[in-house]
Amino acid sequence: MTTIPEGPNDSTQAPEPRRDHPLDLLARFQQAVVATPDRTAVHDGVSSLTFAELDRRTAQVGEALTARGAAPGERVGVSLPRSTDLVVALLAVWRIGAAYVPLDPAYPSERLHTMVRDAGIRTLLTGGDDRRTWPTDVHPLPVTELPAPADGHPAPPVRTPAHAPAYVIYTSGSTGTPKGVETTRGGVASLVAGLEGAGMYAEQPRVVAWNASVSFDASVQQWARVCRGDTVIVLGEDERTDPGRLSEILDRHGVQDLDLTPSHWHLLRDDLLVRAAEGRRLRLFMGGEPVPERTWRELAAECAAGRLEALNLYGPTECTVDATATWVEGDFPHIGHPLPGVRAHVLDAALRPVADGEEGELYLAGAGVAAGYVSRPALTATRFVADPFAADGTRMYRTGDKVRRRADKALEYLGRIDRQVKIRGYRVELGEIEAALTTHPGVATAVVTLHSSPTAGEQLAAYLVAADGTEGRTAAAVPTPDALREHLAGILPQYMLPTAYVTLDALPLTVNGKVDLAALPAPEQAADGQPAAQAEEGAAQHHAPDGEVETLIADVWSEVLGRAHIRADDDFFAMGGHSLIALRVVARLKKQLGIALSTREVYRHPRLRDLAQHVETVRAGH
Repeated sequence: MTTIPEGPNDSTQAPEPRRDHPLDLLARFQQAVVATPDRTAVHDGVSSLTFAELDRRTAQVGEALTARGAAPGERVGVSLPRSTDLVVALLAVWRIGAAYVPLDPAYPSERLHTMVRDAGIRTLLTGGDDRRTWPTDVHPLPVTELPAPADGHPAPPVRTPAHAPAYVIYTSGSTGTPKGVETTRGGVASLVAGLEGAGMYAEQPRVVAWNASVSFDASVQQWARVCRGDTVIVLGEDERTDPGRLSEILDRHGVQDLDLTPSHWHLLRDDLLVRAAEGRRLRLFMGGEPVPERTWRELAAECAAGRLEALNLYGPTECTVDATATWVEGDFPHIGHPLPGVRAHVLDAALRPVADGEEGELYLAGAGVAAGYVSRPALTATRFVADPFAADGTRMYRTGDKVRRRADKALEYLGRIDRQVKIRGYRVELGEIEAALTTHPGVATAVVTLHSSPTAGEQLAAYLVAADGTEGRTAAAVPTPDALREHLAGILPQYMLPTAYVTLDALPLTVNGKVDLAALPAPEQAADGQPAAQAEEGAAQHHAPDGEVETLIADVWSEVLGRAHIRADDDFFAMGGHSLIALRVVARLKKQLGIALSTREVYRHPRLRDLAQHVETVRAGH
């Protein structure tokens, strides 16, 4: 197995002079078109495009963008479902020298409008069925309604300098609004070159599954592989979370490389391990969140036996996806060594290097460092600082991650220095959720924490004090969890919604006047904002599950959610459910009733009684 070079990369090393910049990915895409025009470039399960067809299609969409006034250096919004058209749109934006801004159609309109205004978007690529109302100065361009690609030789891409913007990814912001990270074309080219130089990408073209959301920066490391001649298989929303369907897609298309988070591995592991035991070996690119020690050892054992290849990738959005990487081997998790072209400094509060084995904050430098935050010069200046170890005046990014350098020079991740968390691969600033909660008229103050449950895994828990704030306030003055969830759903994306809501008379404080997080009660001690004893008493006033299917679903929910009492009118997501737990529900129902459902059906029927009726309908159809 290829290993990462362990050459000197300590915090005091000056950057090695580069002979040249990595080739821009659009130039590499053109090389792939010439080398393998008839090879499949992208497939979404319904339609596919060869490299020659993708070249013509992106040229056509690029011409349409230019005709609408889009110019090099501008930001173009992209709001499309997962499909071949999404790959076309992203490449077309790059083709005209512009930067794309992903606008997930599942996000609330208020959040999308904030992103559109913040990024200064004037042109937007959408689907033909897009019925969303966009700001009046934005001009949607439906990709699916453009005429069929013409034959002939497409015009070449615009020559784009390395410092030109490539994309803007919006991440959670601690002040209550999302912040856009603008990366460069040179940064993306350096990412791909670095992964190639470290041996993470195979030399020959591979078949790659695109698993991550386009709004998640890990997606760049997946879809952009088409530029180096790899075939990209776009996984649909259901295929990403249904182990059976995912396994079928992997086999049908001969997928060789798959990206996923450790949380996702936990739910797909059984099917993936069966495939590995049968000789259908995958190369897994793990990232987005720390790998638990138990998962690390399990993967390391599979890799040592030759059944899997697994990598652990680390990097903040501000440093163009991945900055360090390592093969998964040995007994203890770590994030490996910097990729070629990346410099990693472990520093103390005075920006002095700490000794190997000592804890410090990780600073990253190199071509992958982003241009900064859109329209936030003060924040950019705070997080992107001059690199005192570079002679050319370049910057380094302050990650906020605590690490230490081991004796073998590999970096070990130790946690955060602030309240930023990672949940199911997404970066979340707890302060943004707290700010959104306090916009509800019934909330005076709130604090959000990341809570780990042995049954439900990691969940966001919200603790709040009602706005009335008087001892004589009535129960009606306290906003219900359903009301809070509905309020937040209009502001935040689904992955940022807390799964537990606990109303307190007052937030516990330390002697310094700060919220005492350790004194907050566990969410399991409260249900629907009530103490557990009251909730159980209230449960008797509601309908108990009735019949075989309702009782079975209640038993499944009780197991996966860690709740002793389940009512027929309970809401799965109000009780702490999320997409990964929904997958466990689907698997159990398939095993016990022989009925294949998708997680999307759990979302459509979140109340137990409604889901049971849907299951009965499906059974009758069989």
